[in-house]
Amino acid sequence: MSPLEAALSCIFLPSLPLLADTYLVLPFFNHTTKSNLNWIGESVAEDLRDALASEGVLTVSREDRQEAYRRLSIRPFALLTKASVVKLAEIVDADHVIFGQFELREDSSNPNSRGTLKISAEILDLHNLRKGPDFMAVGALEDLASLQNHISWQALQFAVPKKAPSEEEFRQKRPPIRVDALEHYIRGLMAQHEEQKLKLLTQAVRIDPRYSPAAFELGKLQLERDHYAAAAEALSKVSPLDNRYRQAQFYLGAAKFYLKDYAGAQRAFETVVAEVPLNEVWNNLGVIQSRREDLAAARDSFEKAVEGDRSDPDYHFNLGYVLWKAREFEKAAASLRRALERDPEDSEATTLLGRCLKQSGPKPGETKEGWERLKSNYEESAYLQLRSILQGEQKP
Repeated sequence: MSPLEAALSCIFLPSLPLLADTYLVLPFFNHTTKSNLNWIGESVAEDLRDALASEGVLTVSREDRQEAYRRLSIRPFALLTKASVVKLAEIVDADHVIFGQFELREDSSNPNSRGTLKISAEILDLHNLRKGPDFMAVGALEDLASLQNHISWQALQFAVPKKAPSEEEFRQKRPPIRVDALEHYIRGLMAQHEEQKLKLLTQAVRIDPRYSPAAFELGKLQLERDHYAAAAEALSKVSPLDNRYRQAQFYLGAAKFYLKDYAGAQRAFETVVAEVPLNEVWNNLGVIQSRREDLAAARDSFEKAVEGDRSDPDYHFNLGYVLWKAREFEKAAASLRRALERDPEDSEATTLLGRCLKQSGPKPGETKEGWERLKSNYEESAYLQLRSILQGEQKP
């Protein structure tokens, strides 16, 4: 095992400190008199955050940003002072903040146009206490996707000047999306009620099936609602070029597991673990391998999950379970005891430990449904960040 692999294999992701520059992207301020256009400012921010993340830049999640707003009692689309912007960045430990505004004016020369949109943005470098560049894009509202691409590409020139693609390359990876699909997607993200969110996201994907972010959010929502076939259909539409692709494959694997499509689930988890060998991915791959009675492979996968996080009782239980299926009773009992040390109320581990002590293996058909425990959490950002830093340190 290389030094890099060794360092990455023992990560406890939840407690990993942030090691690289972090970007906070705020909703762009609405400088029109129409509050029903607030979605445009949210759309610009989402596209910016997505573009930065796609190039390996660590960004503050939308949920963490919203929590920072709540902690400062700031209304979601309020026009902020520079002082408030800095306070928000401090709460989420961001080194840079990108924010701006948009204006919409009527286009008298084109009665079919929804107006001319002007988007202005700026970056604050809080780490070095200086102001970054200003940049803008102007065009028809109908061309919002293209305008957002231009703004996001300009931001990348500042954030990752050595890695940023040319604007032509950048646009090739991000095909223009219809403005009504964008609007339905963003309104879906902003919706307070699940049914409304589902309706809006479904419509966004129906309008433009190429729209990966909408397909991802729709699939995730359907998975949370236990609508596994609908979840799998939506998640399978997420493009491999989308930075959400690995996470989409992780959720797709879960959906296919519940649909009992174990071959499809294994392909999905193998896709993820090949790039991001997280503990939860090894665990879920082991679950599928166990269901397919590939006990040697399942044991190997569960051992990797345990090696990555010895504090999780489910990893010890799953390893003990597959060892019990293989009739390795002593080793199974040791793993189950470790699971019970971490969760003394685990009745299944207690029952299985008793079976191990009696050397009572599986009865015919008993393990058809299985007791394996699938993980639903997926956290790759800290892993990717540390990998990037360690790889950078190894360069001559």
